[in-house]
Amino acid sequence: MIPAVSRKFQFFPFLISLLITLMIGFVALLVTRPQITGWYSTLTKPSFNPPPWLFAPVWAAIYFMIATAAYLVWKHRSRKPAYIISRSVYFIQLILNFSWSIVFFGLHQVLAALIVIILMLMSIVLNIYWFGKFSKAAGRLLWPYLLWVSFATVLNASIYLLNR
Repeated sequence: MIPAVSRKFQFFPFLISLLITLMIGFVALLVTRPQITGWYSTLTKPSFNPPPWLFAPVWAAIYFMIATAAYLVWKHRSRKPAYIISRSVYFIQLILNFSWSIVFFGLHQVLAALIVIILMLMSIVLNIYWFGKFSKAAGRLLWPYLLWVSFATVLNASIYLLNR
Protein backbone atom coordinates (compact mmCIF):
# COMPACT_ATOMS: atom_id res chain seq x y z
CA MET A 1 0.00 0.00 0.00
CA ILE A 2 1.16 3.53 -0.76
CA PRO A 3 1.86 5.68 2.33
CA ALA A 4 -0.66 8.32 3.39
CA VAL A 5 -0.23 11.92 2.22
CA SER A 6 -1.29 15.30 3.47
CA ARG A 7 -5.05 15.63 3.91
CA LYS A 8 -4.84 19.35 3.16
CA PHE A 9 -6.88 20.31 0.09
CA GLN A 10 -4.85 22.05 -2.62
CA PHE A 11 -7.11 24.23 -4.75
CA PHE A 12 -4.92 24.92 -7.79
CA PRO A 13 -3.88 21.30 -8.47
CA PHE A 14 -7.55 20.30 -8.14
CA LEU A 15 -8.54 23.11 -10.52
CA ILE A 16 -5.98 21.96 -13.09
CA SER A 17 -7.28 18.40 -12.85
CA LEU A 18 -10.83 19.68 -13.28
CA LEU A 19 -9.91 21.89 -16.24
CA ILE A 20 -8.19 18.99 -18.02
CA THR A 21 -11.26 16.78 -17.84
CA LEU A 22 -13.76 19.57 -18.51
CA MET A 23 -11.81 20.74 -21.58
CA ILE A 24 -11.99 17.21 -22.99
CA GLY A 25 -15.74 17.24 -22.38
CA PHE A 26 -16.12 20.72 -23.87
CA VAL A 27 -14.27 19.86 -27.10
CA ALA A 28 -16.27 16.63 -27.37
CA LEU A 29 -19.43 18.69 -26.94
CA LEU A 30 -18.39 20.97 -29.80
CA VAL A 31 -18.12 17.93 -32.06
CA THR A 32 -21.24 16.23 -30.70
CA ARG A 33 -23.84 18.98 -30.35
CA PRO A 34 -24.32 19.79 -34.08
CA GLN A 35 -24.69 16.08 -34.85
CA ILE A 36 -27.51 15.46 -32.35
CA THR A 37 -30.13 17.14 -34.54
CA GLY A 38 -28.27 16.22 -37.72
CA TRP A 39 -26.66 12.87 -38.47
CA TYR A 40 -27.44 11.25 -35.10
CA SER A 41 -31.17 11.99 -35.45
CA THR A 42 -31.23 9.97 -38.69
CA LEU A 43 -29.92 6.80 -37.03
CA THR A 44 -32.16 3.99 -35.85
CA LYS A 45 -31.66 3.73 -32.10
CA PRO A 46 -32.67 1.07 -29.57
CA SER A 47 -35.69 1.56 -27.33
CA PHE A 48 -33.42 2.16 -24.32
CA ASN A 49 -31.68 5.15 -25.93
CA PRO A 50 -31.76 8.00 -23.38
CA PRO A 51 -33.06 11.43 -24.38
CA PRO A 52 -30.29 13.68 -25.74
CA TRP A 53 -30.58 16.18 -22.86
CA LEU A 54 -29.47 13.52 -20.34
CA PHE A 55 -25.95 13.11 -21.71
CA ALA A 56 -24.53 16.55 -20.79
CA PRO A 57 -25.39 16.49 -17.06
CA VAL A 58 -24.30 12.87 -16.68
CA TRP A 59 -20.98 13.55 -18.39
CA ALA A 60 -20.45 16.73 -16.35
CA ALA A 61 -20.86 14.75 -13.12
CA ILE A 62 -18.60 11.97 -14.40
CA TYR A 63 -15.89 14.43 -15.49
CA PHE A 64 -16.02 16.00 -12.02
CA MET A 65 -15.53 12.55 -10.44
CA ILE A 66 -12.69 11.70 -12.84
CA ALA A 67 -10.96 14.99 -11.99
CA THR A 68 -11.40 14.41 -8.27
CA ALA A 69 -9.99 10.88 -8.54
CA ALA A 70 -6.99 12.16 -10.52
CA TYR A 71 -6.37 14.85 -7.92
CA LEU A 72 -6.45 12.29 -5.09
CA VAL A 73 -3.85 10.20 -6.90
CA TRP A 74 -1.79 13.27 -7.86
CA LYS A 75 -1.32 13.94 -4.16
CA HIS A 76 0.75 10.71 -4.08
CA ARG A 77 2.91 11.72 -7.05
CA SER A 78 6.38 10.25 -7.25
CA ARG A 79 8.86 8.76 -9.67
CA LYS A 80 7.92 5.23 -8.60
CA PRO A 81 6.74 2.83 -11.31
CA ALA A 82 3.26 2.43 -9.77
CA TYR A 83 2.62 6.16 -10.01
CA ILE A 84 4.02 6.40 -13.54
CA ILE A 85 1.81 3.51 -14.66
CA SER A 86 -1.24 5.04 -12.95
CA ARG A 87 -0.64 8.39 -14.64
CA SER A 88 -0.11 6.72 -18.02
CA VAL A 89 -3.29 4.65 -17.76
CA TYR A 90 -5.20 7.78 -16.74
CA PHE A 91 -4.05 9.74 -19.77
CA ILE A 92 -4.70 6.80 -22.12
CA GLN A 93 -8.32 6.56 -20.92
CA LEU A 94 -8.70 10.35 -21.33
CA ILE A 95 -7.38 10.16 -24.90
CA LEU A 96 -9.78 7.29 -25.68
CA ASN A 97 -12.64 9.23 -24.06
CA PHE A 98 -11.87 12.25 -26.24
CA SER A 99 -11.38 10.08 -29.35
CA TRP A 100 -14.74 8.36 -29.09
CA SER A 101 -16.75 11.55 -29.71
CA ILE A 102 -14.54 12.45 -32.65
CA VAL A 103 -14.87 8.98 -34.21
CA PHE A 104 -18.60 8.52 -33.52
CA PHE A 105 -20.03 12.01 -34.00
CA GLY A 106 -17.30 13.73 -36.00
CA LEU A 107 -16.41 10.96 -38.44
CA HIS A 108 -19.72 9.03 -38.28
CA GLN A 109 -17.79 5.78 -37.88
CA VAL A 110 -20.05 3.74 -35.60
CA LEU A 111 -18.03 0.49 -35.80
CA ALA A 112 -14.70 2.25 -35.26
CA ALA A 113 -16.27 4.10 -32.31
CA LEU A 114 -17.33 0.73 -30.89
CA ILE A 115 -13.71 -0.41 -30.99
CA VAL A 116 -12.60 2.82 -29.31
CA ILE A 117 -15.20 2.52 -26.55
CA ILE A 118 -14.26 -1.11 -25.85
CA LEU A 119 -10.64 0.00 -25.46
CA MET A 120 -11.86 2.83 -23.26
CA LEU A 121 -13.76 0.37 -21.06
CA MET A 122 -10.62 -1.73 -20.65
CA SER A 123 -8.58 1.37 -19.79
CA ILE A 124 -11.18 2.48 -17.21
CA VAL A 125 -10.94 -0.91 -15.49
CA LEU A 126 -7.15 -0.54 -15.41
CA ASN A 127 -7.53 3.04 -14.22
CA ILE A 128 -9.74 1.92 -11.32
CA TYR A 129 -7.20 -0.76 -10.39
CA TRP A 130 -4.17 1.55 -10.48
CA PHE A 131 -5.88 4.52 -8.83
CA GLY A 132 -7.11 2.18 -6.10
CA LYS A 133 -3.48 1.44 -5.20
CA PHE A 134 -3.11 5.08 -4.16
CA SER A 135 -6.58 5.94 -2.92
CA LYS A 136 -9.57 3.69 -2.45
CA ALA A 137 -11.78 6.78 -2.86
CA ALA A 138 -10.12 7.58 -6.21
CA GLY A 139 -10.85 4.07 -7.45
CA ARG A 140 -14.45 4.24 -6.24
CA LEU A 141 -15.00 7.61 -7.90
CA LEU A 142 -14.40 5.95 -11.26
CA TRP A 143 -17.12 3.30 -10.85
CA PRO A 144 -19.94 5.53 -12.17
CA TYR A 145 -17.72 6.26 -15.18
CA LEU A 146 -17.27 2.53 -15.78
CA LEU A 147 -21.01 1.91 -15.47
CA TRP A 148 -21.94 4.77 -17.81
CA VAL A 149 -19.37 3.76 -20.42
CA SER A 150 -20.57 0.14 -20.14
CA PHE A 151 -24.08 1.37 -20.94
CA ALA A 152 -22.71 3.57 -23.74
CA THR A 153 -20.90 0.54 -25.17
CA VAL A 154 -24.14 -1.43 -25.34
CA LEU A 155 -25.82 1.60 -26.90
CA ASN A 156 -23.00 2.02 -29.45
CA ALA A 157 -23.15 -1.70 -30.35
CA SER A 158 -26.94 -1.55 -30.71
CA ILE A 159 -26.77 1.49 -32.96
CA TYR A 160 -24.16 -0.25 -35.08
CA LEU A 161 -26.31 -3.40 -35.41
CA LEU A 162 -29.48 -1.43 -36.17
CA ASN A 163 -27.83 0.72 -38.85
CA ARG A 164 -25.38 -1.50 -40.72
